[in-house]
Amino acid sequence: MSQNESWMQRDLAVLWHPCTQMKDHEQLPLIPIRRGEGVWLEDFDGKRYIDAVSSWWVNVFGHSNPRINQRIKNQLDQLEHVMLAGFSHQPVVELSERLVALTPPGLERVFYTDNGSTGIEVALKMSFHYWRNSGQPAKQRFVTLTNSYHGETVAAMSVGDVALFTDTYKPLLLDTFKVPTPDCYLRPEGMSWEEHSRNMFAHMERTLAEHHREIAAVIVEPLIQGAGGMRMYHPVYLKLLREACDRHDVHLIHDEIAVGFGRTGTMFACEQAGITPDFLCLSKALTGGYLPMAAVLTTDKLYQAFYDDYSTLRAFLHSHTYTGNPLACAAALATLDIFEQDNVIEANKALAARMATATAHLADHPHVAEVRQTGMALAIEMVADKARKTPYPWQERRGLKVYQHALQRGALLRPLGSVVYFLPPYTITEEQIDLLAQIATEGIDIATQASVSVALAPGAPADFRDPG
Repeated sequence: MSQNESWMQRDLAVLWHPCTQMKDHEQLPLIPIRRGEGVWLEDFDGKRYIDAVSSWWVNVFGHSNPRINQRIKNQLDQLEHVMLAGFSHQPVVELSERLVALTPPGLERVFYTDNGSTGIEVALKMSFHYWRNSGQPAKQRFVTLTNSYHGETVAAMSVGDVALFTDTYKPLLLDTFKVPTPDCYLRPEGMSWEEHSRNMFAHMERTLAEHHREIAAVIVEPLIQGAGGMRMYHPVYLKLLREACDRHDVHLIHDEIAVGFGRTGTMFACEQAGITPDFLCLSKALTGGYLPMAAVLTTDKLYQAFYDDYSTLRAFLHSHTYTGNPLACAAALATLDIFEQDNVIEANKALAARMATATAHLADHPHVAEVRQTGMALAIEMVADKARKTPYPWQERRGLKVYQHALQRGALLRPLGSVVYFLPPYTITEEQIDLLAQIATEGIDIATQASVSVALAPGAPADFRDPG
């Protein structure tokens, strides 16, 4: 028995993995990872894999980055954790100062949580609670875009719209307004991204005009709807949304958990619209992919609505045990140092251009409807019928065939249904990008040429997709 097989058997005897039908592993071997270095992951049998999806979109400067490693090691010798209620510490103060300085003007207060989903919960609760403290308790509903994803805790699911994640739990969810997405994959032929995004804003404007008295906030994934299939739209939508939220006295929440820290080509996606949201939710790449932590930045105006004598019960009494953990803060500070010292955003322009040229040929593939890109995120949409953009039935799991082929060729490409995407660490080389493009092309050829016969489950939505 190989070391991989041994660890796999021990794992399957005790673990329940996320986003997984565990029965799949009767045929699909688990891959136990022994170590990581740079863009590479290495299993116990010595095989290496390029981490093309940044281990679920978190890793920006490679695995076992020596600069982040050292900062965490230094912090470990000083303080591993202290509660943040009534206490503080140097790394959390320094990180908060740097985030306030780095993010768009007007975001002056930072609240920490343990992960992205709980960060979304904080923003939703803060918005709801702000209106209550401000004498407008009727403003308690939220607006979200169709095809959106904001996490898997209950309130975060409520403002999501990916059926695979939400349908089972509908009885638990909040009642929200869902507005049609500006997703530019759906634009009419010949129409620009900007024109389509402008046109789609009419739906949002109408909802806000009709219901603003009961709406607390609008929440969006700016520019890229990640778990919804890496669908993308133009920054003009965000500019129009900021203006409308101001007119109708509604908060704007930007979920930049997946797209922050350079993924869209700027440090934060909201910069491309020249706006400041009322809440900016950050996580994933915040710590370089090392440790779980999220930050919710908001304005002093919102902060002041909670600032009062204890007896008024206006305080935001929300907490997580590991809020502002010093080790996570140290990782985040090291990550921000690398962004600053290595001029990363500028350097990424060459990598993004190479991703575009390396995959450009796929636009002519008979079963690729679109190759789309925003910054360091690139997606390739496989379809059954290119002319009509007819999707493959989700039950055929075409993306799984790409995933399996990529593993054989030494790459971690975990598609979202029939969408193959690259979201690599920024330490990737142009040669490694070329290799990924070659592997993806081979996998797409295999997946789209195969004849697949499956039973279609009655009543399942056509837009179900495998989680990425």
